[in-house]
Amino acid sequence: VSAPVPRLPAAAHAGKARAEIGAVERPLIIACGSLVPHHGYGTLLDAARVWRELDPAPLLVIVGEGRERSALQRRIRNEALPVRLLGDRDDRAELLAAADLTVLCSSWEARSVQAQEALRLGVPLVATAVGGVPELVGDAAELVPYGNAEALARAVARLLGDRPRREEMTAAGLAQAASWPTEDDTIAQVLSVYDELSQPMAAARVR
Repeated sequence: VSAPVPRLPAAAHAGKARAEIGAVERPLIIACGSLVPHHGYGTLLDAARVWRELDPAPLLVIVGEGRERSALQRRIRNEALPVRLLGDRDDRAELLAAADLTVLCSSWEARSVQAQEALRLGVPLVATAVGGVPELVGDAAELVPYGNAEALARAVARLLGDRPRREEMTAAGLAQAASWPTEDDTIAQVLSVYDELSQPMAAARVR
């Protein structure tokens, strides 16, 4: 089932969100999801170490909570990484819409809610080519191998320096999202399959 369409905030709201987290005059990268191993945040921090060399250095914000928080925060502090852990937030869609890029680094995803939200909001996405992600996003995202911090860092740096490509990805993302089935479509498909399966069973009972 597709994620609901988040409300796209006005430019003023996006600016307020960026100001709140300290990304007014620097690129903003956002990742969303619980702080657990399969979301690949260790690889993401490895990539953030490379982004420190960019000018201006982007700020990576991670929205979510979980058992890896202490370990991740320790790395951020010890390595002076340009990363903030925001914990769980009610304004996740607003933060995501304010970003220049969003990243998805999981070892496995079926129909990633973050990927769906990003494309529906027109936010360029860099994601790992795992599970159902390639089919879900089509040509609307930059895909990288799971666990490859160098490929991730390179893809993000390239996109941050290429506004026309990001604008192309925004248009492609909106078009890809428009092609997804709605919740009503999915329910209708499930009911259709159920009807097809139940008819032979009913006929067998009659005999």
